[in-house]
Amino acid sequence: MKRLHSPPRILAVDDVPENLEIVTMRLAAHGYDVVTAADGEEGLAKARALQPDLILLDIMMPKLDGVSVLKELKRDESLGFIPVILLTARADRTDIVAGLDAGADDYLTKPFDQSALVARVRSMLRIKALHDTVQDQAAKLAEQTREMAAWNAMLEKRVAEQVGEIERISRLKRFLSPQIADLVAASGQSENLLESHRREITVLFCDLRGFTAFTEIAEPEEVMKVLNEYHQTLGSHIDRYEGTLERFAGDGLLTLFNDPLPCPDHAERAIRMALDMRESIAQLAQIWRKRGHELGFGIGVALGYATLGRIGFERRFDYSAVGSVTNLASRLCDEAKSGQILVEAKAFNAVEGLFETRPLAPISLKGFRRPVEAYEILGLSAHPS
Repeated sequence: MKRLHSPPRILAVDDVPENLEIVTMRLAAHGYDVVTAADGEEGLAKARALQPDLILLDIMMPKLDGVSVLKELKRDESLGFIPVILLTARADRTDIVAGLDAGADDYLTKPFDQSALVARVRSMLRIKALHDTVQDQAAKLAEQTREMAAWNAMLEKRVAEQVGEIERISRLKRFLSPQIADLVAASGQSENLLESHRREITVLFCDLRGFTAFTEIAEPEEVMKVLNEYHQTLGSHIDRYEGTLERFAGDGLLTLFNDPLPCPDHAERAIRMALDMRESIAQLAQIWRKRGHELGFGIGVALGYATLGRIGFERRFDYSAVGSVTNLASRLCDEAKSGQILVEAKAFNAVEGLFETRPLAPISLKGFRRPVEAYEILGLSAHPS
C-alpha cells in the first residue's frame, strides 16, 4: 500500500555520524524529512518499515555493506521502486560499477558539493513521483471492468507515453543542455533529431595544462576533487550557451554548437563561451594554486561539416560527431598555451570584427597535411562591426 506523507522522506545510511549530520542538515534546510541509519542492517530494516521516497546509501559500512543492502532492497518486491543514490569516498570506480549493476540509480563521491547533493535528490524524487503516477494509473487499469475496455486502452496508451517521455528526457539530458532537452522532448522530434545526418557545426575542445603531471603526484581523491570542480564550472557554461556535450574524458571536453537543433550564430556563441570558460577557470586555478596545484587551461575552436548521430548499443548510447573538424579543434587545443583560445580560419571569418584577435603563423598539426591558418582570441572587440 502506498504511504502518503509530506514532505518527501529520505533515508540516509552511513556509519560515520558526521556524514549523517551533514546530509540531514543540508536536506532538512530544503524541507525534506530525513531519517538516518548507522549501518547496513539498520538501514535495511528502516527501509522496509518506513518505505522512504529516496535512499542515500554509503558503500563501505560494517555488518552489511552498501552493495549487499542494495541487492536486498531490489530483491524485496514489497518495497516497490525506491531510488537509491550511492555515497562513496573511493576513487576506485569498481565499487560504483558494482553498485550501479546491483540497481543503484546514481552516485555521489564524498566529500560532495551541497548543490550537487540537492540537485541529485530533486532529480531522483521527480523520477520517483513520475513512477508513482505511472504505478497509480496501472493500478487503476487493473480495477476497470470489461465494459471499460475502451477506457483501459486509452489509459494504457497514456501510461506508455509517460514512461517513454521519462526515458527520452533521460537520454537527451545526458548530452544536451537541459533547456534544449526539454524543447526537443516537447516537440516530439527526439528520435529523428538523433539519427545520423550531416551539418555544419562549431566544435570547442578544451583541457587542462599540466594535468598528466598533476595526476602522477597527487592523491586520487584530490584528482577527483579537481575534476569535479572543473566539470561543474564548465558544465554551467555549456548549459547557459546551449551547447551539446559530445564527450568528456578526464580533463578533455568536446562541445558542439548548431546540432542537434540549429543555431544561426554558432561560431560566435562558441567563442563567447570560450571567453567565459577561460575567465572562470582562471579564478578556479587561483584556488588550485593555493592547494599547490599548477594547472593551466587551453581551448581550440573549429568550424566545419561533420556527420552526427547516436552511436552505441542497447544499454548505452552516446551522441557523436565524426569528421576532421573535431580533430582540428582538438589539435588546436593541444597547441594552445595556458590561457590561450585558438581558432582556425573558418571560425575566425564567421566572427570577424566581433572579437579582438591576433593572427598566428601557420601551424603544422598532426593529421593535417598542410599548415593550418590560426588566430588567437584575445577578448571581445571594443568596437564590434
